[in-house]
Amino acid sequence: MKKTAIIFNLILFTFLSCNESKQNDEAVKNERPNIIMVYMDDMGYGDLECYGNPVIKTPHLNKMAAEGIKFTSFYAPSSVCTPSRAGLLTGRYPVRNAPNNFGPESTNGLPLSEVTIANVLKESGYATGIIGKWHLGHLPEYLPTSRGFDYFYGLPYSNDMILPWCPWLTEKDKLFLYENDKPVKEIGKNQDRLMLDYSDKAIAFIKEHKKKPFFLYLAHAMPHLPISAPEEFKNKSKGGLYGDVIETIDWTIGELIKILKDEGLEERTLVVFTSDNGPWHNLPDRMLADGVEPWHTGSTGTFSGSKMTTYEGGSRVPAIMYWPNTIEKNRINQDIVTGLDLFPTFAALAEGELPTQYPIDGKSLVELIKENKSSPRTAFMYCKGKTIEAIRDHEWKLRITEADGLELFNLYEDPSEFYNRASEFPEKVNVLKAKIKVFAKDTQSEVYDIP
Repeated sequence: MKKTAIIFNLILFTFLSCNESKQNDEAVKNERPNIIMVYMDDMGYGDLECYGNPVIKTPHLNKMAAEGIKFTSFYAPSSVCTPSRAGLLTGRYPVRNAPNNFGPESTNGLPLSEVTIANVLKESGYATGIIGKWHLGHLPEYLPTSRGFDYFYGLPYSNDMILPWCPWLTEKDKLFLYENDKPVKEIGKNQDRLMLDYSDKAIAFIKEHKKKPFFLYLAHAMPHLPISAPEEFKNKSKGGLYGDVIETIDWTIGELIKILKDEGLEERTLVVFTSDNGPWHNLPDRMLADGVEPWHTGSTGTFSGSKMTTYEGGSRVPAIMYWPNTIEKNRINQDIVTGLDLFPTFAALAEGELPTQYPIDGKSLVELIKENKSSPRTAFMYCKGKTIEAIRDHEWKLRITEADGLELFNLYEDPSEFYNRASEFPEKVNVLKAKIKVFAKDTQSEVYDIP
């Protein structure tokens, strides 16, 4: 009898333990997660080993991709810095709010009427911090601490916005690191430790806010030019200095994941890694004159174009989502997804309220993330300044530009955009052209009128 009772108790204990463990797992999945948004600057689709780079090693990002979701049709909101960041933080196409870059000479920024994701999450009880590049206005009322962020450490704009890189500036336009709303250190071209500095600040933010939900926006300044790497990472990559920079970034991602594990936060934190646009290919003369090698460039993989273009290489970028025990391992998603979609996604996860006073272009990806459902998006508009130059709708893409005229590509069959099929499918051209015109009218934007 005693033996039977012991066996019964063991079975009961095992059942209750498993049930309690399952309930704990469900509780973790259903609670509001921490959110870490890592936004690279000018990183190309083909810069990472897990996206096909043949020489640059990125073991930590490889592991994230293998244990999370790797996206193959993820679009930055724009192929230029400021507009892309405006789209990311507001969930709205940048033609609506910030179509062009800001700089040290700017007297404005992201319109004060715009609600940022930091505003939404802070209202929901999250601690909010940005480490890195801002680029949405440097005057006090436009800085992150006035736009929903509790803490800011980084650059108010791009790391090249100094003489001689930007010849329209003056000697008084110094490049300072800011802490909150105050400049604390001039860095100029001395940026060797910048990536590691940002990494240390990010880790400190996580440790400080680990007891409540937090939103960390880690916006690295590189591989935007001018690039530089810390001494311990120099000459380590077969990809030259550019490869050293990418491998340094990968190391910082490893440190980020490590601190989440050490603090018991890994299963409670969604980490999103992506880029604001593709890499520079045609370097401006002013950069070449300053000693940058003409072959210095990131990789767009199989795609044509680069930063500042509306070909795929301009805005199709690497993107990885990592959330152990919520995201199934080794998922590859080929659906159309964009940085605009992160705003409503983060808001939904935080149980926050979306703005209702204007249109939100982003679509929530919560079901894609948690239930492996398809993306709710089937189309993407490519904006350049206040002009709508292209649309992708399912597999078809139409470009309308002054330089290239009408171009129609089937991105499933021809992702490199080699073959213009506009003459073969005039009806498809007309359908997509009409959609561009409707969107341009809705956003008071322009479109080239090419028959």
